[in-house]
Amino acid sequence: SLRFPQKLWKMLESDQFRSIWWSEGGKCVAINKDLFEVEVLGREGQQVFHTQKIKSFKRQLNAYGFTKMQRKFQRSASLPEFLAEEAAASAHSQILYYYNPSFNRAHPWLLETCKRR
Repeated sequence: SLRFPQKLWKMLESDQFRSIWWSEGGKCVAINKDLFEVEVLGREGQQVFHTQKIKSFKRQLNAYGFTKMQRKFQRSASLPEFLAEEAAASAHSQILYYYNPSFNRAHPWLLETCKRR
């Protein structure tokens, strides 16, 4: 069976999942938390990862050296733009971003160096 990083890579490369994708030009993993819990962790009988809890999935990410990225939003001076950005930022709070220097779409050979701590 595949190790966690290989499973994650396969999932990102597949067009089967809407809840997880490459971001930052293939340098980060983006996860829509609520959708991921239903679409991936809530699967009956055909689990991808050996957990149904987002907390355990995050623990796996951390164990393999992924770090959570904070999204920084530039705020506009005008009120209408500011309010639109606030709405976008709120929607973005459901999106989790994780980074690992050994997990890069442009450099698949680095995947072998992605080891459990």
